[in-house]
Amino acid sequence: MKLILLGAPGAGKGTVAKLLTKMDGSVQISTGDILRAAVAAGTELGKQAQAAMKAGDLVSDDLIMGIMGERLKEDDCKAGYLLDGFPRTIPQAEALKVLLADMGEELDMVVDIQVAKDVILDRLTTRRTCEGCGEIYNVKSNPPKEEGKCDKCGGAVTQREDETEEAISNRLDVYNEMTAPLAKFYAAEGILVSVDATSSDAVLDAIKAKLAS
Repeated sequence: MKLILLGAPGAGKGTVAKLLTKMDGSVQISTGDILRAAVAAGTELGKQAQAAMKAGDLVSDDLIMGIMGERLKEDDCKAGYLLDGFPRTIPQAEALKVLLADMGEELDMVVDIQVAKDVILDRLTTRRTCEGCGEIYNVKSNPPKEEGKCDKCGGAVTQREDETEEAISNRLDVYNEMTAPLAKFYAAEGILVSVDATSSDAVLDAIKAKLAS
């Protein structure tokens, strides 16, 4: 599979991506992971990205696309890839289309995961993350066995600064302004599948049905 997962923060893109990778061996790729890997590898593009981030600047579209171009040419992408949280804007989507055409590839589909705002707010404000290993918990549905302590590594389990109600509302506003228009862009391309995400299984079933057709 070669697909993009769209959806607001907290829509469950990461969870769906992990389930899909188990289905056919596709690799999950997120912008954040790409940037961290490029910086860690010390590539020229990684050095430029690190300089921008240290200065508190946004990483430019040109730089993001350069790093994405390198990432999509790596061997593990030959089995397929799931783009999680990328592209974020129409210019990035247009640049990705050119990049894939140059590589002789095209997307199978773009999945827009629809989740109600009140569900997202409830999901994220009750989410907690291990500072050590990144394990995700939920104070309502999946709390750690010992409050504030990770079951897996013993690290501190805390609420992320960007997962307070105020921060989430701001992230949703930014998403609706910058990223939500991508749905219309990909609908015009004829590859958009919108799914009301009652569960991760519902999203998977919709993707499987589209692939089968």
